Amino acid sequence: MPSRSRCHRVTGGRADAMSKKFTPTPHDAVFKQFLHDKATAQDFFDIWLPDDIKALCDWETLKPESETFIDPDMKPYQSDILYSVNAKGADGYIYCVLEHQSSPDKLMAWRLMRYSMAAMQRHLEAGHDKLPLVFPVLFYCGEKSPHLYSTNWLDCFERPDIAAKIYSQPFRLADVTTLDDDAIMQHRRMALLELVQKHIRRRDMTELLDSIVKLLSYNYYTDTQVITMMNYLIQEGNAASPRTFITEIAKRAEKHEEALMTIAEALKQEGRQEGIQEGVQRVARQLLADGVSPSIVKHATCLNENELMNLKNK
Repeated sequence: MPSRSRCHRVTGGRADAMSKKFTPTPHDAVFKQFLHDKATAQDFFDIWLPDDIKALCDWETLKPESETFIDPDMKPYQSDILYSVNAKGADGYIYCVLEHQSSPDKLMAWRLMRYSMAAMQRHLEAGHDKLPLVFPVLFYCGEKSPHLYSTNWLDCFERPDIAAKIYSQPFRLADVTTLDDDAIMQHRRMALLELVQKHIRRRDMTELLDSIVKLLSYNYYTDTQVITMMNYLIQEGNAASPRTFITEIAKRAEKHEEALMTIAEALKQEGRQEGIQEGVQRVARQLLADGVSPSIVKHATCLNENELMNLKNK
């Protein structure tokens, strides 16, 4: 009986020790433990990377990247290991993303692409101005053999053929700065936006008055769109008198006259307020120049201390 008791205690101790070391993802854990060793990782790359990619790498510079390099939003879903290596004989970097998988995932190619893009983004955030090459490798040891799904991320789309056309050529550029104004005027509901944004930095926006009125006459736009555009013109455009500009458009654009006149009246009121404020500041500046105490000037003009300080420093 005593021997059984001792045996029970030893066995119990082992069970406790093993339970403390238990990991819910043992396949991932052992993979990461091995591949975090740089010498082991180099053997991995020598076995699995294509020869043309290996030829680009200066293996003396191989180093593991910290886990913070990976996109933190993807943390719960990843078991990645990321290594960087300098490109041989040239400025540049190559990253290798390693992903372990013990059960098939038909979207794994997309996950690897996301990991690769995350590595690229962090590379830019580190101060580089060009994207690095990122070579993803999927290490599979699942129960089902062989691996079931494509490793081409384009196959994750409903229409891989269309996706290949979209993502294998330059993106479409809608450069309004190169368009002729007459061509823009034919673009229906896009015309007003394109015309104004093409010319927003020109010296005098009133040169666009006739074109804007013509476009508004087509009844393409809602009052909300027109108000938004006029506010944009006032904020970012150049016009000697924004109120006069808006009022003239209102007179000639009947459908939107009420909305435009509301803006014009608001500008008129704003002008009054600005004029009053400028007058108060002139009085305060003169009082300060005459040696009147700042506290008295503050009380008389209702300006705050920062405003008075700015006036004194001008």
